[in-house]
Amino acid sequence: MYQDLKKLYWWPNMKAIVAEYVGKYLTCSRVKAKCQKPFGLLIQPEIPTWKWERITMDFVTKLPKTSSGHDIIWVIVDRLTKSAHFIPTKATDSMETLTRLYIKVIVSRHGVPISIISDHDSHFTSRFWQSMQNALGTQLDMSTAYHHETDGQSKRTIQTLEDMLRAFVIDFGKGWERHLPLVEFSYNNSYHASIKAAPFKALYGRKCRSPVCWAEVRDVQLTGPETIQETTEKIVQI
Repeated sequence: MYQDLKKLYWWPNMKAIVAEYVGKYLTCSRVKAKCQKPFGLLIQPEIPTWKWERITMDFVTKLPKTSSGHDIIWVIVDRLTKSAHFIPTKATDSMETLTRLYIKVIVSRHGVPISIISDHDSHFTSRFWQSMQNALGTQLDMSTAYHHETDGQSKRTIQTLEDMLRAFVIDFGKGWERHLPLVEFSYNNSYHASIKAAPFKALYGRKCRSPVCWAEVRDVQLTGPETIQETTEKIVQI
């Protein structure tokens, strides 16, 4: 929040005030996960050298079921640029259905990854998933959920996204699926501390244009087609 605000505003003790505001925000406090004390030997995964070659993935589960029956968000993150895709799924989806989604969202846009880091979710340990990735030439690396020793930065990114997505679901209730693409855009277009840039900037070379003019949104009445107005309002809320 500080990185986004400082481009447009300044006031004395700004960074501390922003940190205090975020620290007291009720929704953030409700979803913040507790980290266990790390244990075991550090297993350092290979450092990515290109975009979307080495990825990490996890599921955000037990969400309010939408009208389409979706109650899970599949989070897939590029370990190099931290850019991410949020895919709504169902607890009842078969591995074949998830595989089609994976090819549609990841492979068609970014190619076949060299490696995937995930936890021991039953989807990722299934014979079908492992056979398919073996056929594609993708290495599967398993970690323990919320155990940061396998790949600290990637697991931390996933955990932060899970906190953010649960906060988003709290605010939007059962209609969360409708606005999930805006959440994905907002995340990818916001400053990320570990790479000192927005994921979109790391991926494309610059941040993407946002559909809202942050400096003027409270000063003028939003006009235009209903969908554009609603999109702008929701991005401000997100």
